[in-house]
Amino acid sequence: MKREDLTEKLLDIKREKGWTWKHIQDEIGGISPILITAACMGQMKLPKAQAAKAAALFGLTQAEERMLNEAPYRGSIPSMPPTDPLIYRFYELVMVYGTTWKELIQEEFGDGIMSAIDFNMTMEREPNNKGDRVKMNLSGKFLPYKYYGNEEGVPEYGFKES
Repeated sequence: MKREDLTEKLLDIKREKGWTWKHIQDEIGGISPILITAACMGQMKLPKAQAAKAAALFGLTQAEERMLNEAPYRGSIPSMPPTDPLIYRFYELVMVYGTTWKELIQEEFGDGIMSAIDFNMTMEREPNNKGDRVKMNLSGKFLPYKYYGNEEGVPEYGFKES
């Protein structure tokens, strides 16, 4: 079985049982609800305890449970630019604001990147009388570039210099 096959099996069971992602997240627990959904979608791994809970919930085999605990091959968007309208809007955000985010982050922190590995994310519904809003909070560790081969007096990392 390939990881994509397990993802389809989980989605089939979710549909058959009429479960919501919130139900699945509550049953598995122990880590971010977003990470649980990402793991079910094949983009993250579940820790062993959560993989066991997912296996019990979905009625999976031991091999399928172990697969949930393996580091996946990440990146599930089949084409670029994405064709799904919701996913495309995130792509559009990066196209429009990407250079702005880069400038503002590097002005504040220095020469580096925001980690998507040491990362937290939350999503919530924000009521609004003009139509509810999607509120997302992304928080990634700043990772400065290392200036290797640096001589004395030259900083080792690209943190913002005072």
